[in-house]
Amino acid sequence: MSEGKVRRPRAETPKGFRDYFGAEVAERKAMLDAITGVYHRYGFDPLETSAVETVEALGKFLPDVDRPNEGVFAWQDEDMDWLALRYDLTAPLARVAAQYRNDLPSPYRRYAMGPVWRNEKPGPGRFRQFYQCDADTVGSGSVAADAEICAMLADALEEVGIPRGDYVVKVNNRKVLNGVMEVAGLAGEDKEAERGVVLRAIDKIDRLGPEGVRALLGEGRKDESGDFTKGAGLSAEQAEVVMGFVSAKRDTGAATVARLRELVGASTVGASGVEELESIAALLHAQGYGPDRIVIDPGVVRGLGYYTGPVFEAELTFEILDEKGRKRQFGSVAGGGRYDGLVKRFTGQDVPATGVSIGVDRLLAALRAKGRAGGDTAGPVVVTVMDRDRMADYMAMVGDLRRAGLRAEVYLGNPKNFGNQLKYADKRGSPVAVIQGGNEAAAGTVILKDLVLGARIAKRHAGGMEGPPRPDRGAARVWSRPCKRCWGNDRQGHHPRQGRAAARTFLAAGDRQADILPADTLLDLYGEDIRARAYIAADPLNGEMMLRPDFTVPVVQAHMSAAPNPRYAYGRGVPPAGTSGWPRARISAGRL
Repeated sequence: MSEGKVRRPRAETPKGFRDYFGAEVAERKAMLDAITGVYHRYGFDPLETSAVETVEALGKFLPDVDRPNEGVFAWQDEDMDWLALRYDLTAPLARVAAQYRNDLPSPYRRYAMGPVWRNEKPGPGRFRQFYQCDADTVGSGSVAADAEICAMLADALEEVGIPRGDYVVKVNNRKVLNGVMEVAGLAGEDKEAERGVVLRAIDKIDRLGPEGVRALLGEGRKDESGDFTKGAGLSAEQAEVVMGFVSAKRDTGAATVARLRELVGASTVGASGVEELESIAALLHAQGYGPDRIVIDPGVVRGLGYYTGPVFEAELTFEILDEKGRKRQFGSVAGGGRYDGLVKRFTGQDVPATGVSIGVDRLLAALRAKGRAGGDTAGPVVVTVMDRDRMADYMAMVGDLRRAGLRAEVYLGNPKNFGNQLKYADKRGSPVAVIQGGNEAAAGTVILKDLVLGARIAKRHAGGMEGPPRPDRGAARVWSRPCKRCWGNDRQGHHPRQGRAAARTFLAAGDRQADILPADTLLDLYGEDIRARAYIAADPLNGEMMLRPDFTVPVVQAHMSAAPNPRYAYGRGVPPAGTSGWPRARISAGRL
C-alpha cells in the first residue's frame, strides 16, 4: 500500500449472513404475529432470553457434533468464561426452567422467537443466522401435551395461509425406535457407539435413500467423490429390523401402529412408545384432527438422537420448482418432540418437556411460493416539495395524513429536480404522490399522482398495448364552514387554512365520489373537531350525515384499500339537491 493511501473497509456482509429489507421484514412480522396469535390462544406466554449463553449452559446438543462448542460462535471473556451465541431457543429455555424453577408455574408454557446462529459452512439457502419460532411445555409428562403441540402446529400453519391438503404433521416416537434397537440386539451401554451410527444413518434417509442407509447400517458407504464412511457393522438380520422400522408406515394410522407393535416385539420400552402414539392419535381425533392434518409416520427420524419420546415434523406437500426447474415437494418447515433429559442437566432431576420449532425463513419462503405472504409492503404516500419556502405547509399535509392513519412522508432530499422526487416515490413503492406547486397553491388545489396506475399504464405501453385514455382534469367541489372572518369572502389568505389545500385535482378515471358521507366516517378520520368545520344534516334513513369538507384523505384511503382497481375521478361538483338553505358551495378552505 502506498504511503498516505487510506485502506477502506469493504462494505459487505460476512459469508453465511444476509441483510433483510422492508418488504421481507414486514412479511416476516406479519407471519410471526399470526403464529404467536395461535400460541397465545393456546395459553402460552412469551419469553425473551439473551442471545448469549455460556457454553456450559448450551451443552452438547447440536446435531452431528462431538464437541460442546463445535458449530457455535464462541469466545472467551475477560473472566476466562466461554460464551457463545445461542444456536437454538430450546437450550436457553432449559436454563431458564432450571434457574427460575421456584418462581415459574408448573407446567410452564412459553413461546419465543428470534435469531439463532450456527457456525457451520454456508451454502445456497443455508445461512449462519436464521429465525426460529418455538413453543414448549416444561413440566408435563402427559402425552396430552405432545398432542396439543401437534394440534397447535397444524392451526398455526393454517393461520398463516397454508390450507389443509398442502401440509401434514407427522408423528413418531423415539421409544419405538429404542424398542426396535433392543430387538435388533443393540441395547445396553456397550452398544452406544453402534446406536449412534444407526441414528445418524437413518436420519439421512431423505438424502441417501433406503439403499444408502442400509449401506451405513452395514460395513459402510462410499459416496460419489470416493470418500468412504464407516458403517455400524450390523448383520443383515439386524439391518433388516432397523429398515423395517423406517418403512413401517401403512395406509391407516391403525395399520401403522399394528406394524410397529410387531416390530418392537416383547420390548417394554417399545410397547410404551406404541401406546403413546395410540394415545396421541385418540386425543387428536377427539379434537377433530384427522389424517388429513396429522398422521403417524415412522419415517420421521430427524432428531431422534435428541428426543426421548414423541417426535413430530410439519411437511408442506405442494410442489415447487427447484433451481434446475424440476418439480419437488417443498418439504419440512417445522419439527419438535419430547426432550425430558434437557433440564435434568442443570437440576439432576427429571423434568419432562415437549415443544416445536418453526423454521421461520423456510415457512416464509413457502408462503411466498404460494403467493400468500402477508404484511403491509406498500410504501408511504410521498408529499413532494415544489417550493422550499413552503416546507411548513408540506409538513402540515403529511401530518394530517398520518393522523388519519396513513403512512406518509415528505420528500427530504434535494427538491431541485422534481423527476428525482417521483423516482424516489417509485423506488419506495408509494401508491400516491401528493403535488402542490405555486399554481396549485394559488388555485387552492393539489394533484394526486396515482403511481400504481401510472406503473400499470407504463407496463402496458411497454408491451405495445393501448393504455386507458388520459382523463380530464377536474376540480371537485367540497364544502367547509368558513370562519367568521371568511364568511362570504372568497379572497385567498383570509382564513389561515386557505392556500394549503382546497379543491383537489386528480389524474385518474372513474365515478364521482359522494358529496354526502356518513358522519361516523369523517369523525373516525378527523375526530370531533370536524364538527366545527363541516355541515351536518340529519337523514331519516341513514342518520347523521356530513357534506365532505375535503376528500384527499378519503381518496388516499380508498386507493390503499383492498379494492382491486380503485378509480377516482371528480367532475365539477354542484351542491346536493335540497341544500338551497345552506351557504353557497365554495372551494374548500380545509386542510389536506
